[in-house]
Amino acid sequence: MIITQSPYRVSFAGGGTDLPAFYRQEFGAVLSVTINKHMYCTVSPRFDKTIRLAYSKTEIVDTPDQLEHGIVRKAMELAGLKSHLEITTIGDVPAGTGMGSSSTLTVGMLQALYAYAGKIVSRETLGAQASEIEIDMLGKPIGKQDQYAAAFGGLNYIRFNPDDTVDVEPVPCKKQTLEDLESRTLLFYTAQRRDADTILKKQSEGTADRMTVLRKMRDLADDMRHAIAGEGDIDGFASLLHEGWELKRSLGFGITNPMVDEWYNAARKCGAQGGKLLGAGGGGFVLLVAPPEKHEAIREALGRPKELEFSIDQRGSRVIFFSERHG
Repeated sequence: MIITQSPYRVSFAGGGTDLPAFYRQEFGAVLSVTINKHMYCTVSPRFDKTIRLAYSKTEIVDTPDQLEHGIVRKAMELAGLKSHLEITTIGDVPAGTGMGSSSTLTVGMLQALYAYAGKIVSRETLGAQASEIEIDMLGKPIGKQDQYAAAFGGLNYIRFNPDDTVDVEPVPCKKQTLEDLESRTLLFYTAQRRDADTILKKQSEGTADRMTVLRKMRDLADDMRHAIAGEGDIDGFASLLHEGWELKRSLGFGITNPMVDEWYNAARKCGAQGGKLLGAGGGGFVLLVAPPEKHEAIREALGRPKELEFSIDQRGSRVIFFSERHG
């Protein structure tokens, strides 16, 4: 049996510039960090000559091409596995909440299937093949940031080049700076899930008309990594986060909604220095950065929504359990 653990990510800036519609014209860039909430994938031998896949539903099929779950179907194809398999997926956070769950699943599934086949693959390969599965094979209108974030882990500035290469640059931060960021950050669940693909499809189609705003969003990712690196300026980082959210809202595409705007404005009045809606927008988790002494007032002003406590996870997708299979 193989069990993999792959981290979800929190994106701070640059989202949308990882879409091909942008980075094939000029480079895109994001700043993101992975957290200690994970997707778990297990692969183990099955007695019957079939494949049993358990996620939000259960499938039992004879061959991979019969699987409805496109990600698992394509990952099995790339890993060269065909039958006698029991596969499960379990996530710490619901899908459709802005933390890159689909791409994290793709990375973790590839990691698990390759490990089961006795193959070791690099983080670069995991990121590249997960992107290939979702974007090229399955035709999802998404970007590449989530796949590379899950594969590499930690706080990274990720650059997307016009030739389709990706550069992952870890941000050199002091431990105290990261601990300060953790202590200031709040994650609240809006209890709304959204179809990210629909929002991202609109964004891709409208990229040409919004290149100026997207360039500013890309450049903010660089500004924010410089703010948090070295001595670390969390106040400056939070201010840039707010600037980024205002830019992202200006794109339209259903990125925000009245409830999110109301929460954000209420939080700002209570002392939040910056924040944003995670992921493509429309629902999911709201991220806020505020001095710890302001947190209780913010919780109260927002009606005490469900809160997700987290810490930064410096590790990317990894095998956490291996037991030699028989038969």
